[in-house]
Order: sequence, then structure tokens, then C-alpha cells
Amino acid sequence: MKAAQFSRFGGPEVLEIVELPDPHPGVGEIRIAVHAAGVNASDWKKRQGLMDQELPQTLGYEAAGVVDEIGDEVSGVAVGDRVFGASPYGAAQAESAVLSFWAPIPAALDEVHAAAIPAAAETAARALDELGVTAGSTLLINGASGSVGSAAVQLAVDRGARVIGTASPATHDMLRELGAEPVAYGDGMPERVRAIAESGVDVALDVAGSGVLPELVDLTGSAQRVVTVADFVGAQQTGVRFSRGDSGRATYALAQVARMAEEGRFTITVGGTFPLSQIAEAHRIGEAGVVRGKLVLTVE
Repeated sequence: MKAAQFSRFGGPEVLEIVELPDPHPGVGEIRIAVHAAGVNASDWKKRQGLMDQELPQTLGYEAAGVVDEIGDEVSGVAVGDRVFGASPYGAAQAESAVLSFWAPIPAALDEVHAAAIPAAAETAARALDELGVTAGSTLLINGASGSVGSAAVQLAVDRGARVIGTASPATHDMLRELGAEPVAYGDGMPERVRAIAESGVDVALDVAGSGVLPELVDLTGSAQRVVTVADFVGAQQTGVRFSRGDSGRATYALAQVARMAEEGRFTITVGGTFPLSQIAEAHRIGEAGVVRGKLVLTVE
């Protein structure tokens, strides 16, 4: 099969499409013929050598496609089903991928949008669980307009929480449509939050890594009421929890999001699509941060 890989660390130019042996699912796993695969910041961090030093490395943690092989002890899915999900092996940007958790693609979603969901939905749900967000909670999300942020908004609203989201003014209308109360980020953000949340903020989630953890701690009253998925150094400095999934993943989120999407209550923005052969260009655009929404690779 064709797959994205790099054999040395560096810029997007080190990426190449190579031939690799077809993978096969183990116990509790399935394999799909990949039609679309999401691109994440972790991909270029891997490529830059910031995550581990093993070479060569493949890429991709989320994909959508059609089931073509089923491992032992798997039920509820059949060859030919359309599914989206996550690969534990970091090799989903390929013609075939093994998934460890998945959900059916609802009719309301095409495969490109389905491939953009798994990492964002799982990360958002896991962080909300760690914060204990429930009906009646007032949640502040720093960076609410991105893929993880917008997923967190929709999942928190579904739980019955009040959501305040920091984002650029250009995205405020979109956040209102998702059910959040938008606030501009930047200088004066805490004062703007307090102006609309007179009773205070219960918990806060940072998905932007923009150096505001001290302000979030101040707004919630405790570092234990703040979780970040983007600022590891800041978490160490402030005592805030850094969520990384090591203690368990919110795998239930895919089925939940699939139901919500079918009911018209979940959306995700795709900022651009690229053929697998143009993965280097996808990395260049993603790293530049000039496109709002998830980038997705398509596989013919």
C-alpha cells in the first residue's frame, strides 16, 4: 500500500509517499480502505523530531473509509461498512489503516468531514470529563473556534453547560451558532469574561496554548479547575492539568458525535483537502496557521 512516511527529520520536504506492507487488524481492531485522513499538529511535530526519535515514521491518527478486514473479538461492524475512527499506530495517512476505535459514518456526513472528527472529538470529550463538565456548569474555552475548541463547545452544550469561548471576532458568529457566548481574546480578556459571567466561571479549558493559563486559573479560582491540551510548559509552571490521553481515552465520543451529526447538532469545519500525494503542501499550510478548519488528505 501507499503511505506517507519520513526517514529524516526536517521540513515538509522530507515527506514522501512509499510502498509499505498492508497492515492487518489484531484482536479488537478493524482495517479500512482509507478514503480520507485528518491532518493534525502532532503530524508536523513528529516530522520535526519533537515527539520521538525513531526513524522512519509513518503519519496519521484518524481516518474514514470502508471496512475491508475485521479482527478477532469484533462485533457490530461488517465488511463494506462506512466508518470513521482512530488508529493507535500513527499510520492512517495511507491507502489502508487499522483502527482501534470507530463509529459508523452517519448519512449526514461525507468521509472528508468524518475523517476530521476523531482526534478533535476524543480530545474535547476527554478534557470535559476531566473538568467534570455537567449541566449547569459554566465553562470557559480558550481557543473555541478551532477543531478541538468547536468540538468542545458542541459537546459541552450537549451536556447542558453554559459555554463562553475566546476567539477572534471574525469567528464570533460561528460560535454563537454552536451555542457559545464569544469573547475576544487578547489584552483585557479576563475583564470581558467577568462582564458576562457575573457569577464566575466554574472550569476552563485551554486548547490554544496562547499563554493564558495564569488568567484562566485566576478566573476559575484554582489550577485544579483548568485543563490544557496545548500548553505543556505552562501547565508545569502553573499546576494546571495537561491532558494527553495516557490514563484513558474518551472513545465513546465518536458514537456520540455521529448521533449528534445525524440530528444536525454537530458540525466541523474543513479548511482544505489535498490528495495524499500532496501531503507536504498540507503540512506547509497547516503549520502556517493561515486556514481556519481541519485539513484533510484524500485517498483515491
